[in-house]
This record gives sequence, C-alpha cells and structure tokens, in this order.
Amino acid sequence: MESAELIAILREVRERVRARNPATAAGGIDVALPDLLPLVHARDAALGKVAAIGSVNPRSGGLVNAVVQTWKRLVARVLDWHVREQVEFNRKILTFADAVIEANRQMNQALAEFSARIAEQQNVAEEMKDTRNHWASWRAEWEHKLSENEIQFLRSVADLQGGFQHRVTLMEASHRDLMHTHNVDFHAALERHGFDIQKRLWADLEKMHTEIERIIHSELRLVRQRAQVSAPVMGGAEAAAPATTPPLTFDYARFAERFRGSEDYVNAGQQIYLPYFEGRKNVLDIGCGRGEFLKLMRTAGVSAKGIELSAESVAICRSQGLEAEVADVYPYLGSLPEGSLDGIFCSQVVEHLPPDRLPELIRLCAQSLAPGGVIAIETPNPECLAIFATHFYLDPTHTRPVPHPLLIFYLEEFGVGNIEVKRLSPAKDSMPALNSLPEDFRDAFFGALDYAVIGRKL
Repeated sequence: MESAELIAILREVRERVRARNPATAAGGIDVALPDLLPLVHARDAALGKVAAIGSVNPRSGGLVNAVVQTWKRLVARVLDWHVREQVEFNRKILTFADAVIEANRQMNQALAEFSARIAEQQNVAEEMKDTRNHWASWRAEWEHKLSENEIQFLRSVADLQGGFQHRVTLMEASHRDLMHTHNVDFHAALERHGFDIQKRLWADLEKMHTEIERIIHSELRLVRQRAQVSAPVMGGAEAAAPATTPPLTFDYARFAERFRGSEDYVNAGQQIYLPYFEGRKNVLDIGCGRGEFLKLMRTAGVSAKGIELSAESVAICRSQGLEAEVADVYPYLGSLPEGSLDGIFCSQVVEHLPPDRLPELIRLCAQSLAPGGVIAIETPNPECLAIFATHFYLDPTHTRPVPHPLLIFYLEEFGVGNIEVKRLSPAKDSMPALNSLPEDFRDAFFGALDYAVIGRKL
C-alpha cells in the first residue's frame, strides 16, 4: 500500500474520531486537554515508513533502470532475513503508539467528563454561595438570638423558680395553717367531747347521788315513822297556833327601797339563779316583794307566780303584768297538791320567820316540789360579822339569822339533796375599810353578806 493512500485512510479515521469527539478541550472549565494530532501524524508517518520497507524506489523506464530495479529487489530479498526483526519491532512500536494514542484519547475523555463534573460542582458552588453567605449572616443572627433566648430562658427559669419558691412557701404556710387549724379543731373537739363525757359522767354521778340520798331519806323516814308508831301518845290536844304578827305601822316598801336597794340592783344580783330555773314550767316565788324575780322569769320564758303578805307589793307586781297574790305561805303551800311545783324561790324571807316555824316551811316546800324540782333560799350570812353591825338589824322584822349548815340540815331532813351553797355580795365591796384586814381573816369573818342554798327534790 502506498503512503498517500495510508495517509488518506488515517485522515479519514481522524475525521471520524473528531466527529465522534468534537471537543478537544474540557467543556466548562479552562483546562486545555493534550492535542493528540501530532502523535497521530507521527504514527501515520511511522506507518508509512514501515509500509515502505522492502519496496524499491520507482524510476523511469529503460534497461539500466530495469537492471537496477532487479538488483534492488534481489538485494531486498537477500536482506529480508536481516531486517525481519526490525520490521516486527517497528510494528510493535506502532502498536504501542496506537495503544498510547487510545489511552490518551480515553484520558482526554475522562478529563472532559471530570471537568464537566467540576463545572457542575462549580455551578452548585455558585448556587451555594448565596446560601453560604445567607448561612453566615443567619448564623450570626441565630447566635445572637440564641444568646438572647438563653438570657430570656435563664430569666424565665429564675422567675419560675422564684414563683415556685413563693408558691411552695405559700403552700407550706397554708399547710401549716391548715394543720394548726386541724390541730386546734381536733383539740377543741377532743376537749368538747371530753367535756361532754365529763358532763354526762357528772350528770350520772349526780343522778346516782340523788338516788342514794333519796333511798337514805326514804329509809330514815321509814325508821322515824316506825318510831312514832311505837312511841306513846302525848296528849290529844294540838299545840295552839302562834299569835298573829301585828301589822307594820310604817311604809315597808319605802323601807325596802332605801335599805335593800333599787330594783336594778336586786335584779342584777338575781341573775345567778337563771341557769337553775331555765326550762321550768311552774315556779313559785315566796315573798315576791316588788317582783324582780318574777320579771326575770318572764324574760326567760318561765311560768312563775308570786305570793306576798303585803298588798301594796302585790299591787306593784300586778301593775307590771306579773302574776302575784296576797297569801300566807303556810296555808298556801299546805293547799297545793303534792309535787305540783317545778321550782321554789325564797329570797330574804327565812330570817323573818320564828325559828320553830322554819322547819315547817321547809317541809311544806319539799312536799310541794316534784322530784327533781329546784329550791333556792337566799338569806343574810351570819358568818359575816359585818351584817350585825350594818344590814341585819336595820330591818325590825328580822328575828334571827339562819346559819347555812342548819338550813342544809332542814332541807336534807325533808328530802332535798344535791345541795350547793353560794356566797353573795362580798362585804369588802360595800365596806372598803375591810381591805386593810389580812385576806384570810377577812374571808373567814367578813366574807359574803348573803348566801344562797340551792337544792333539788329527791
């Protein structure tokens, strides 16, 4: 094959390769790829030389030329054994050149693809540039906001902790107050229940004491009745009735107003009897006077009636809408049915009676009282020596003072028990000079001007 034909074939192959791979530089980046055309041209030239080995240069016609050409062909055949290895070596070199060209072509193609990828990465980098710049500014702003949020969070945590501590303190205080209230309520309820139990216990003990006293009184009464039946009869005539007390010749109401005290003073002193008579249904006031006790009972809603020897005092009571009548205590009590009264009040009366008639009065009172009925007797206190120098002998109708042990004995004798003594009107209040005495001596001899004995029918 001639060199010109070989060069033409190589050119056509090159054009086809260029048509297949038109780019000789990396696409989007400024990286120049190696040009393989000089290497292809050198290979083509080497192929031409290899193809010319063993051929004879043509010459113009003629005998000499023919001889020369014949001689050259003979020499070429003779030297063929000598250059055969060189020809093989040259062909191997050309094969190596083809392999190098193909490798360079593939490298150019790989570089082109790599440059395309780098271009894509550059485009992505360009696109990310704004994002990166935005990210930098956003990160600075975010760090600033993070710092502010952290400060705000710490403040909020501090506020929450303060609020929580405050609420814990309030809850603790509320819990303590609640526990204190519960404790107080518990102790109050415990004390109240204990008081109720104690009250019921004392009530039961009082009932037992009353029952025991009633049994003792009944036994003593039975013994006395038996003794009276067995004793000889002493005369059949009854004792003569005592002479009637002559009427007073002065205004006793005016006398009581001056020396006993005003109605308000007496009413204030009688308030201590209200708990004993509350809830009673039928109460009798013996010696009702101006009606202070009757008004007290009316205020408490207790049905009460008074008896009095003085018609003037009864008129005063009736003018105030109080129930009172003129009556002698002995016939009046004797006419009442047994156990018809629920309570008896007798204030400043027994000291006016003859000593021998006092037991009869107590007997009639006890007979008129229903079981459980209350009797209250108030009188001057002979234990207080001051009454003999002042109050007692101011009233000319007083006969003699009644010591409270004697009055208690009479009450117990006729079936009245659960007796208690109350000392009233301390002498030192009306006579300040007594305050200079020793306290124990004053209490023993100048204690209360009056006393009251309160008992219940057994």
